Amino acid sequence: MRQYSRAAAATVALAATARATNSSSLASVCTVANVQSALPANGTLLGIDLIPSSVTAKTASDSQSGDSYCAVSVSYVHTGTTDEIVLNYGFPSPADFNNRFYVAGGFGYSLGTSSTGGLEYGAVGGATDAGYGALTGTTVDEVNLYGNGTINWDPIFMFAYKALGELTTVGKPLTRGFYGLDDDAKIYTYYEGCSDGGRQGMSQIQRYGDEYDGAIIGAPAFRYGQQQVNHLFSSVVEQTLDYYPPTCELEKIVNATIAACDPLDGRTDGVISRSDLCQLEFNLTSIIGEPYHCAAETSASLGFNFDKRSDGSSVSTTPAQNGNVTAKGVEVAQAIYDGLFSSSGERAYLSYRVGAEFTDGETAYDNTTGTWGVDIPSTGGEFVTRFIELVEIENLETLDGVTYDTLIDWMNQAMVLYMDTLQTTLPDLTTFQSTGGKIIHYHGESDPSVPTASSVHYWQSVARTMYPSLSTKDALEKLHSWYQLYLVPGAAHCGRNTLQPDGPFPEDNMATMIQWIENGVEPTGLNATVDAGKWDGEVQSLCQFPKRPLWKDGEWKCETDSEGAATFYYDFPAFKTPVF
Repeated sequence: MRQYSRAAAATVALAATARATNSSSLASVCTVANVQSALPANGTLLGIDLIPSSVTAKTASDSQSGDSYCAVSVSYVHTGTTDEIVLNYGFPSPADFNNRFYVAGGFGYSLGTSSTGGLEYGAVGGATDAGYGALTGTTVDEVNLYGNGTINWDPIFMFAYKALGELTTVGKPLTRGFYGLDDDAKIYTYYEGCSDGGRQGMSQIQRYGDEYDGAIIGAPAFRYGQQQVNHLFSSVVEQTLDYYPPTCELEKIVNATIAACDPLDGRTDGVISRSDLCQLEFNLTSIIGEPYHCAAETSASLGFNFDKRSDGSSVSTTPAQNGNVTAKGVEVAQAIYDGLFSSSGERAYLSYRVGAEFTDGETAYDNTTGTWGVDIPSTGGEFVTRFIELVEIENLETLDGVTYDTLIDWMNQAMVLYMDTLQTTLPDLTTFQSTGGKIIHYHGESDPSVPTASSVHYWQSVARTMYPSLSTKDALEKLHSWYQLYLVPGAAHCGRNTLQPDGPFPEDNMATMIQWIENGVEPTGLNATVDAGKWDGEVQSLCQFPKRPLWKDGEWKCETDSEGAATFYYDFPAFKTPVF
């Protein structure tokens, strides 16, 4: 996502109370000796032994902003072990420091690698190699096995939550010492991330709740057992129904749905702002028979880890496509949108909202036979091979024999195996909440990768767990005071949607969070900007869920629509273990 403008950053900095008293130059504090003296003494951080001799410190210039900062590196080991973990920190000059510490999430199977993300906020930033080379691009799926059948648990625990938690646990006292602050000086600590970066953020507030003041969480890919296996669901639908829609047919179904459901929110702007009304009022069968056409093309697809090994990337050539939407194509689309059920009719998991792209359902064209067939997404296939079957294979070679019940079995196996690491759905956030923590949680309503209602389900789980004796109204009032959930109309996964380009997207999240934490300005909505089309430049205030947007009397309003909100609510009786 885009960071907010430097002008906005300056506004926030001016609004904040001037806290840093160290007027020293950057060069005078950016020394190995100063960093070594600032390190927390070994024995004060349980389980962490810092290595002072590993410290490096040098002044540098950020390649994007041009801001000068001190680039610091220090290593540590876990007590009783010898494997070193490297931490990188970026310290702004004393004059620019605003008593803030900033942690940015990664994406896919990666942790963040930049330590300069906090500079524009006057914050110290950090990144960690997690002990397995994450700083140089090694992803956890490359190192999660020692060999077939043997899990390498250390990198999994580090990737799941420990690496970022320890980065912060070390970084905050180091920051105080670096700038000569008192031991009890407040360091406002913020987290920001989307996709698995969102999951990583949830891991921090669940397990290191008293370390963080504010967390900005986008489309978190938590509930790993269900989420990753769910990437295979669309392909299994096609195999089960024995119909593999041409890519152009799927595109037509999506685009026709957008056109039909766009006006339901009160404004025709190319955006489905009310996927709930679309789900309640629109029948996909009305698209049957509509013509479609797509020109021939050669395309490259990027997999889960982009240019990394086992990314599933491919180059394909497809001919020109001409035809009409079929009943079988609509049947496939409807089954995907309906979500995963067991053979006995019990819901196991949810799917994407009506109007979202069928990214996981994209089929492959065989130039030899001239037919369309299954294209197994590596996002799900590699997870099954490396994390469930525990074999060093980059993707499933076939889905032969795989049924809906097979998917449920895989989900259950993964949920149990990684319950205390990758699942990341602990719903009791008492520590975070009781120490003043705040959450801004957003999710694109047309996300084709992480189902939008996945976020709603966790948000509900937190409300039910923390306020079990309150009425729904009172529980929501309590929750809104520190945990706010926003659904972004028309948005895709962690960004704008090329099929709904006139939709808004939140860009000033850190400014909003800083105002909330440091100045007590509680958000009543989340600013999101339109950057294309007739309404280019319009700033919409997104509705706090469960309220829903409606264009009325020339403006967006937030309405209470219990029936609409209920389309985001799911239970998962196919699993005997509670799914939070």
